[in-house]
Amino acid sequence: MSRSPERVRRLRLALCAATFALSLGLGSSLPSVAVAGDAAKGATVFKKCSACHMVGEGAKNRVGPHLNDIFGRTSGSLEGFKFSNAMKEAGAGGLVWTTETLSGYLADPRGYMKGNRMSFVGLKKPEELADVIAYLATFSPGSAAAPAQQDAPAPASGGSTGSSSNGTGASTTTATAAVETPPASAPTDSAPAMPLSTGPMRLGRLATPAEIAAWDIDVRPDGAGLPEGRGTVADGEVIFAERCAVCHGDFGEGVDRWPVLAGGQDTLKSERPEKTVGSFWPYLSTVWDYIHRSMPFGDAQSLTDDEVYAVTAYLLYMNDVVTDENFELNHENFATVRLPNEASFYMDDRDSEPFAKPRDPCMENCRPGTAEVIGRARVLDVTPDDDGAGQGAIE
Repeated sequence: MSRSPERVRRLRLALCAATFALSLGLGSSLPSVAVAGDAAKGATVFKKCSACHMVGEGAKNRVGPHLNDIFGRTSGSLEGFKFSNAMKEAGAGGLVWTTETLSGYLADPRGYMKGNRMSFVGLKKPEELADVIAYLATFSPGSAAAPAQQDAPAPASGGSTGSSSNGTGASTTTATAAVETPPASAPTDSAPAMPLSTGPMRLGRLATPAEIAAWDIDVRPDGAGLPEGRGTVADGEVIFAERCAVCHGDFGEGVDRWPVLAGGQDTLKSERPEKTVGSFWPYLSTVWDYIHRSMPFGDAQSLTDDEVYAVTAYLLYMNDVVTDENFELNHENFATVRLPNEASFYMDDRDSEPFAKPRDPCMENCRPGTAEVIGRARVLDVTPDDDGAGQGAIE
């Protein structure tokens, strides 16, 4: 028997409402914890969430909504964030975030609410669950779940950028220090006055050496551009578990549609190749540069140079490029590491091809008759099916 979209929506809503009722203790086996956790420990646990969520002063929406004042908030109601239909329907059904509902959701997001977009596998340890809820409660002042102020961790300040030291988006710098410390970009009396641009438009000014240095972070295959630093496979495994595994899986296998990072050897000639670091990428410098420049997602450039070396070393280990878990990657041995597929790449020579030379477009001897689809971009899912319904062609 077929199900109409409306029937499916009603079933989902009923499921969410039933799950919410169960979470309140009506026969549920979901964990129910009071705010008896350790908020300071919860700040550490929250690192698992920080790739997608921010909390504290200056917190903004990332891949996930910010979590300030989460207690008492109706599911899917935060203004300015685009929630999944499942989250909004649960809110319409009466789901409000409390200690009990958060404990159920954070323990198993997909099981608790079918159809939501949170890819996190959940906090399976009750003590971690209690700790992170206690930590979130400190950012919901006035809520019944919020602990006394003196029990809360150091108040967040400094907003979402710059001085965050714990990877949560909530800096541990005190408010007083934030007021007394001038912004990094503020001019000082000792800063040299930079001349205005002498270009044709005479717009802007010349960049300062410090500004140029901040942008000049590229790394070349021969190691040029690398900062001094070092990190081992073992160090990288810990960092990867805390900052990367939520999207890429504990072993680089990928979560949902987040990229797979390991495996895939000998698949490049197959119909659906796995273009991982070990099977496809030509140079290790690209790996290091990408992690340093763009990762973790939503908290780019928060890793130290040593941490980037360590995560890169762990990726080499996951892809069997190195097999010693005590292997240390550093700026001195970096250029000696070769990825398996390096020899398959060559310099771009398209300029030498005849078709690359400028010429007038051909407008003669065009194919007669009606245009027909003779090929399909199956993987990209851009070619509509024959019935015009636009259904995907991915198999």
